[in-house]
Amino acid sequence: MTRKYFGTDGIRGRVGIAPITPEFCMRLGYAAGKVLAAADWHLSQGERPTVLIGKDTRISGYMLEAALQAGLCAAGVDVLLTGPLPTPGVAYLTRALRLQAGIVISASHNPFADNGVKFFSAQGKKLPDETERAIEALLDAPMQKTMPSEKLGRARRVDDAAGRYIEFCKSTFPYELDLRGLRIVVDCAHGAAYHIAGPVLHELGADIVAIGAEPDGFNINLASGATHPATLQKAVKQHRADLGIALDGDGDRLVMADGKGVLYDGDQLLYLIARHRQLEATLKGGVAGTLMTNYAIEKAFAKAGIAFARAKVGDRYVLEMLQQKNWQLGGEGSGHILCLDKHTTGDGIVSALQVLRALQASGKSLSALLGEVKLYPQVLINVKIANKSNKRGQTPFLKNAKIAAAVAAAERDLADSGRVLLRASGTEPLLRVMVEGVSKTKVQRWAAHIAEAAKSLS
Repeated sequence: MTRKYFGTDGIRGRVGIAPITPEFCMRLGYAAGKVLAAADWHLSQGERPTVLIGKDTRISGYMLEAALQAGLCAAGVDVLLTGPLPTPGVAYLTRALRLQAGIVISASHNPFADNGVKFFSAQGKKLPDETERAIEALLDAPMQKTMPSEKLGRARRVDDAAGRYIEFCKSTFPYELDLRGLRIVVDCAHGAAYHIAGPVLHELGADIVAIGAEPDGFNINLASGATHPATLQKAVKQHRADLGIALDGDGDRLVMADGKGVLYDGDQLLYLIARHRQLEATLKGGVAGTLMTNYAIEKAFAKAGIAFARAKVGDRYVLEMLQQKNWQLGGEGSGHILCLDKHTTGDGIVSALQVLRALQASGKSLSALLGEVKLYPQVLINVKIANKSNKRGQTPFLKNAKIAAAVAAAERDLADSGRVLLRASGTEPLLRVMVEGVSKTKVQRWAAHIAEAAKSLS
């Protein structure tokens, strides 16, 4: 059964346009509540399921929070409200409080005019596909009668949600280490971590310069955070900091900069964490990346003798691969990093602490630990193709003689110093042509050549 509303990371869109409307979110809360209430949660007689709702700092969060709360309570589910809290904080509290589910109202790194809803299971993980399908099955049906008044859900605030999550983040950093002597710039993207990231690092001993920590409902991700790292680079130099940390709007992405303002993305930081664990003999299994993980990282893992595997693009698929292989570390170049021995989901703050752990334990800088790992030039070209050639993202493009010949020629020339990746978009009539390798000139030439051949699909 194909999901109609849920994507790989919940439901997302422009506020005021279906499905991100108050009416839809109320029905979504009601449908989710009915599914949760019908499940066997081993609750005592008369006890109601309880769901946690957190959000980022978008102005629309107030409206959508109220709509979800109304739908859940109408279905007989109790609701706990955290206010602004990073996505991984909601996952943590859902598990720590032994609740039936967690809901995050956020559109992550998108502009403030977008918003979304995503769910966590009682274990602090993404909802199983069958649960999402059960919710969707109720969504398009007319809303049934609410529960009788005596069975309606209640709602209350969790006043210490931020403090609980701060303590959890600190617990993932070794007790014998601290951050004294480090000046760190923290860019919270005016998002959900604005009151979390700074205190975590400060309480571990660092001298903190907080930027992007004054949300007004409209400035989330605006020229700040992990998707706009130039702001971090400038601030690190301006404040003569040792390091810079940038998160995104919901706090699950991480980008870092050294004292010179040199940026390090998720691929590089994942390698650093894995390599440190290998050296201290705590690395369990290998590391999962995605189809887009830079080829230089794959080569670096091979040189270090660390097993590496590629999942489909999306942290959901990275998590699935880690669970299948019983590994602990995985991530994406965008800054989603999974450390499953520390948390059940990607967490920007926790990931930053794993990097800082490696720095403090080794006594070395970011540039010293990653100096030998130079990312390969990468060129990505989107080619418009005919809709009929792109059925559910499964374009048979390699059966096209021109494309197949162009790819074969590129792979022969690049040999083991580069790679070619063609991916059909699952949502748009686009073929994504990606080429990367040691030689920037070759990468650009072959990407353009393959993209020109791909125009035959239009």
